[in-house]
Amino acid sequence: MSRLDLKNGSVEMVHGSGGRAMGQLIEELFARALRNEWLDQRNDQAQFELPPGRVVMATDSHVISPLFFPGGDIGSLAVHGTINDVAMAGARPCYLAAGFILEEGFPLADLARIVESMAAAAREAGVPVVTGDTKVVERGKGDGVFITSTGVGVVPPGLHLSGDQARPGDRILLSGSIGDHGVTILSLREGLGFEADIGSDSQALHRLVAAMVEAVPQIRCLRDPTRGGLGNTLNELARQSGVGMQLVERAIPLREPVRAACEFLGLDPLYVANEGKLIAICPAEQAERLLEVMRSHPQGREAAIIGTVVADERCFVQMETLFGGSRMVDWLNGEQLPRIC
Repeated sequence: MSRLDLKNGSVEMVHGSGGRAMGQLIEELFARALRNEWLDQRNDQAQFELPPGRVVMATDSHVISPLFFPGGDIGSLAVHGTINDVAMAGARPCYLAAGFILEEGFPLADLARIVESMAAAAREAGVPVVTGDTKVVERGKGDGVFITSTGVGVVPPGLHLSGDQARPGDRILLSGSIGDHGVTILSLREGLGFEADIGSDSQALHRLVAAMVEAVPQIRCLRDPTRGGLGNTLNELARQSGVGMQLVERAIPLREPVRAACEFLGLDPLYVANEGKLIAICPAEQAERLLEVMRSHPQGREAAIIGTVVADERCFVQMETLFGGSRMVDWLNGEQLPRIC
């Protein structure tokens, strides 16, 4: 049997049949790119040891359009997004699993590019993809490729972070500028150009989280503001904890090209997706220490204290505007940017 034509070939129904062609796709593409000691065993599952602590598991499905964008692609995004979901519990991510839904006719060259990007992201993060699955659907019944990824990690003994732990008086910190990912995807999808380059912020945040929880184990909760952006995520946390939040607009990091793009497109940057930022809530007396630690890390150089948790049984999130007024930061109604991650 000839080798896969990764330059000119495409996915065929036979690649999902469970036979020789499927085995060839797995061996010549997935196993070669993602190779590690667990995948090399060629079992239908992965067996591994975990360090002491509470086990954390997260799963995420990725349906982004377009598949490739400045700063990443669906492959690296699947790794980063799932690692971040695990890390937001304060956990050390240990292993990943990945499931691919492929559409008949999808170019093998693009699939190889995605898988190699996923492999590179997993290696850089130090979190291997140890098991997976591939299915093929008929032409016209998919959208090229969808990826579902699952991550397993471990929270060190004695650490407990949760979205229901915010308390009045706590400070709200943000690790960096908002809106980069969503604006990148929309501008590429709509064929728009801006004077300054804008790229996705997609990145794995577990090393930043590790530095933060080591220095300030009193952190109440962490959350990455992905779909729905900063605004929706803070509303989720306020509702979970039964508190209100008071933000300061001038304190929220926002790159000028993103601000200008949002203004042009009629978007509120508070609700634009991010894939490489996190929100931290901690006691007021620990906030400056936590900010110092975040700013000393490459992924938190733009970190800022953006607000305060307040007592409010209505769980409102409000913001002091640039002009000294006040506005509600309510839940987003509808879908501002579909197919964003």
